Amino acid sequence: MSGSIVRAVQDGIPYQVELSDGVHQWLADESAQLGGKDSGPNPHQLLLSALGACTAITLAMYAQRKEIPLKGIDVQLSILKEEGRPEVHTEISRSITLNGDLDDKQRQRLLEVANVCPLHKLLSGTIRIDSQLT
Repeated sequence: MSGSIVRAVQDGIPYQVELSDGVHQWLADESAQLGGKDSGPNPHQLLLSALGACTAITLAMYAQRKEIPLKGIDVQLSILKEEGRPEVHTEISRSITLNGDLDDKQRQRLLEVANVCPLHKLLSGTIRIDSQLT
């Protein structure tokens, strides 16, 4: 979504980061094993949760619009492989369980829709990050 802004502030508690979009607040942290307080998901979990949420929301919207009898969605994600040097290569596993009285054609179409959810497309494309100090 163009124009989305999130602020991340780390101030005092080791590795805990306060996140805000101006309306909502949430935390990120690292596990105690890595020196954090485990007070929130780690950055990798936040990334996976964004993809999972986008997938579920996109499928629910599509099913509602097309009157497909989708009763529930369960998306499980994990990072299978993360390699980098000289080029980063990451593999994410996404397992989608669709609940409802769906035929094979509807299930296949919903998989196609999942593969074009906005975050799937964003993460599958080229990403450039412009960083600067202020």
